[in-house]
Amino acid sequence: MGTYALRRILQTIPILFIISILLFIMVRSAPGGPLTAARRNPNISKEQIEAIEEKLGLNDPLPVQYGRWLGDMLNGNLGESIKFRRPVSDMIGERIPNTLALVGAAFFVTLLLAIPIGIWSARKPYSMFDYAMTTITFIGQAIPVYWLGLGLIVVFYVILKNPFTGDPLFPVGGMNSRGMEGDPLDTLWHLVLPVTALSLGWIAWYSRFLRSSMLDVLHEDYIRTARAKGLVERWVYYKHALRNAILPLITLIALDLPSLFAGALFVETIFSWPGMGRLFWDAAKGRDYPVLLGVVMITAVLIIVCNILADLAYGWFDPQVKYE
Repeated sequence: MGTYALRRILQTIPILFIISILLFIMVRSAPGGPLTAARRNPNISKEQIEAIEEKLGLNDPLPVQYGRWLGDMLNGNLGESIKFRRPVSDMIGERIPNTLALVGAAFFVTLLLAIPIGIWSARKPYSMFDYAMTTITFIGQAIPVYWLGLGLIVVFYVILKNPFTGDPLFPVGGMNSRGMEGDPLDTLWHLVLPVTALSLGWIAWYSRFLRSSMLDVLHEDYIRTARAKGLVERWVYYKHALRNAILPLITLIALDLPSLFAGALFVETIFSWPGMGRLFWDAAKGRDYPVLLGVVMITAVLIIVCNILADLAYGWFDPQVKYE
C-alpha cells in the first residue's frame, strides 16, 4: 500500500501543475483588479497607481507573473496580500484551524446522525420512520445552505428568545462572545447554528445513500447464509451488511469533503465565522490575487488528497482490494 500511495502522490505533481496554470489564468482574467478602488479615488493620481502596479508586478506579462508566483509557491511562499500587506501563508494559517473546527464538527454530526438513520431506514423499509426520514431528507436536500443559514438566524436569533434573560436563543456572529475569547464552551455554543446549516443537507444525502446501499446488500446470498447460520440479526447488519454497504459511501464522503469546505464559504460569511471561506470571500471582493490563489490551491490539494485517501480506505475496508 505504501508503494501505491507513493505512486499516486507522484502522479498528482503534473495534475497540480496544470491546475495551477488554469487557476492562475481564471483568477487573473476576472473583471476588475486590486487597484479598482484606488482608481476611483480622486486623491490618487494616475502616476501613483502606475507606480503601485509596477511595484506589485501587475504590469508584467501573465507568463512572467505566473513563473514568479510558481517559484515562490514551490519555496513555500504563497506571496503577500495586496490589501493587507501580510504574508498569505500567515493569513491562511490563522484561518485554517477555525475552518477545520467548523467543518470537523459538521462532518462529525453528519456521520453521527446519517449512518444510524440510514441503517434503521434499511432495517425498517416503508415504515413510518422510513417515510418520515424520507420526507425530512428531501426537504434537507432541497434547501440551499445559504437560505437555511438565514432562516436559522431569523428563527433562533430574531424570533426565539431566552425566556429568562430575553437574549437571543443562539449567537450568530463570530466564534466567541465579547469577553469570552478562548472559552471552549462558548465556542461550542457559537457552533450550533453554523454546524446545523452546514450538516443538514449532508445528513439527508448520506442517510438516503446508505439506506439504498444497505437494501441492495441485504438481498445478497452471503447475507442469507449468515442468517441461516443463526447469527444474531444485529451482527448480520453491522458486521456483514454495513461493512459492504459503506464502501460506496467512503468514496462519496472523500469526494464531498472539499464540498463541505465550499459550503463553509457561505456559512462563514453568513455567521461571520473567521475561517478560510470568509477570507476567500473578502479576497474575492477586493481582487486580492495572492490570497485567492493561495486558498484555491489549498482546496485543489485537498481534493486530490481526499481522492487518494478514498482509494486507500477501500483497501482497509475491503480485503479483496489489493494495491500491487
